Amino acid sequence: MKTITIIPLGTPEAITEAAKNATLCDRLFLQTAEHPVPEYWLNNKLFRTEPIPLDEYYNGSFDFEELNERISDRLVGAFAEPGVESVGFAVLGRGAGTDLMEKLLAKCEKAGICVRILPSAGFAQAALAAMFTSGVKYFSDYDLRSAQSLRICGTDLPLVIEEVDTLLRAGEVKLALTEYYPDEFPVHIARMDENCSYFVRTLPLFELDRPENEGLFFADTVLAVPACTLTERSRHGFDGLMEVMRRLRAPGGCPWDAEQTHKSLRSSLIEESYEVLDALDREDMSALEEELGDLLLQIVFHAIIEEERREFTMRDVTTGIVNKLIYRHPHVFGNVHVSGADDVLVNWENLKQKEKHQQTVADAMRAVPAAFPALMRSYKIQKKAAHVGFDWPDAATALPKVSEEADEVRLAMLEGDKDHIAEEIGDLLFACVNVARLLKVDPELALGAASDKFMRRFVAMEQLILSDGKSLSDMCLDEMDEYWDRIKKSE
Repeated sequence: MKTITIIPLGTPEAITEAAKNATLCDRLFLQTAEHPVPEYWLNNKLFRTEPIPLDEYYNGSFDFEELNERISDRLVGAFAEPGVESVGFAVLGRGAGTDLMEKLLAKCEKAGICVRILPSAGFAQAALAAMFTSGVKYFSDYDLRSAQSLRICGTDLPLVIEEVDTLLRAGEVKLALTEYYPDEFPVHIARMDENCSYFVRTLPLFELDRPENEGLFFADTVLAVPACTLTERSRHGFDGLMEVMRRLRAPGGCPWDAEQTHKSLRSSLIEESYEVLDALDREDMSALEEELGDLLLQIVFHAIIEEERREFTMRDVTTGIVNKLIYRHPHVFGNVHVSGADDVLVNWENLKQKEKHQQTVADAMRAVPAAFPALMRSYKIQKKAAHVGFDWPDAATALPKVSEEADEVRLAMLEGDKDHIAEEIGDLLFACVNVARLLKVDPELALGAASDKFMRRFVAMEQLILSDGKSLSDMCLDEMDEYWDRIKKSE
């Protein structure tokens, strides 16, 4: 069967017989001849077939997209030559890049060509050995990554980054690292010399991409970043918050945090939620940043408690919400078509009822938490009824119901029955929520704004009265109303 073999070229100490044998093929292509490793192979006659360098593709391609297209076409196209059944592609490091492999595999699948990839230690191990010889602390465990697709998942393990091949790439790596590591954090750069031996430079992270360091970066360059402890980090991700909370709750941690329960934290969760809303209403983004952190702490606190009980973990929480979002957005992650936001909301409610096994509207209404603020709960319950058409046609037709309920409050007041009065007041508020909902006004926010307006006017009225040498306690209501009207007109 026609086969392409990817042959990683190791350093002199890491050359395998499998790699040497794989170079015995009908056509052998060399990623580049302009590097100490292939030069070593050439000088020591390790290639079993004369290789064809592809340096001209690197020099003549506009970008990596074009380069990968040209290389994959050349490898597959070699089988059009008479007698070619096996093709080798000798590359630096651990193997060909992901983007190139994706293009090559797609073309080979279409052409019925088998692709084989030989294993290799790559350059990282040779570079780490050189670092140890140079006095860098030995790394027994480490997280090995490629600079071409760098994602940092934590700082507890040393980070070893291969393929830091250009100064531009070094800058990208620096930006990714400074999300967690301090600017002055020491990093170790290993670069191969003309004898295929590594030399090591250590410098602070912020100097990584300085122009004078350009000569340190090539395909064989390896960057080693030591482990960074929690207290050393300059910035923290979600895992850092989880780590702090586990330590606070653990034996020897904080006695107060260790004593907290779901019940004791309940009021804090509500309080932090309202402080987030307050920051939003004030459009104070600095406060919002802080308050979102405080709210996130409460969520993590509750999850940590259940993690200790082995009921669920934070990963279960995030898994659940991700799966829910995917399920409830079939117009994004599936093939459902929507014409606008209204369709999205209808689909959301339908999927929610199906997901929660709510077979009737009553089931959906009962699912609205009783702990919601009363205005919010009535708003939600009304929406459940409206979902099946039990609703006023519009706000104009719902508004007379407010007057009707106000009249019933007056009748209850004449009766003097407190329970009946409370019932009719509830009906009046419910009718007001209906009008607000149909006008797409959040009654909680509207009432909050009205309370703020009243307080603002009252404070201004009192200040005006005091400036006139008077006191509220010595005034009648009519006198106060005069000042109130003056404040309203001034606004």
